[in-house]
Amino acid sequence: MILVSLGTQDFPFNRLLEKIDELIEEKVIQEEVIAQTGYSSYVPRHFKYTKFTTFDEFEELLDQCRILITHGGTGTIVGGLRKKKRIIAVPRLKKYAEHVDDHQTEIINLFSDKNFIIGLEDVSELEQALQAIETFEPIDYVSGNQKIVSLIDNFLGRTGA
Repeated sequence: MILVSLGTQDFPFNRLLEKIDELIEEKVIQEEVIAQTGYSSYVPRHFKYTKFTTFDEFEELLDQCRILITHGGTGTIVGGLRKKKRIIAVPRLKKYAEHVDDHQTEIINLFSDKNFIIGLEDVSELEQALQAIETFEPIDYVSGNQKIVSLIDNFLGRTGA
């Protein structure tokens, strides 16, 4: 199953949903697609969707998916990486009123440059990315949270519990 996640911020991402419908119609995508569409107004014709899910529902979908297609939100990307999912990320762009700026492009480039995900610049690259994801071997993601906590504890003169 392919999971599409567009997050929970109050921004649409109709372009991505339209492209996925197009690729299903053209039989490029032949497996089940389930989407969490958020504030997008586009109504998918060829795949299941819900506007929002609970945290537990989303975790279950993430566990079940083979591929995660998402926007450039760090929470969704990191959540997918922690579960060792193959991820394709497409940025929301300011010029389409999908966000206030183009920071998602920078986020996606950082994860893509480190070979964690396949990052796109535009939805027009999605068909090629779906082909590439089949042989893509992402680098294992290791969170830096514990290192940051240790640095703070050391600075404050605390020792580990």
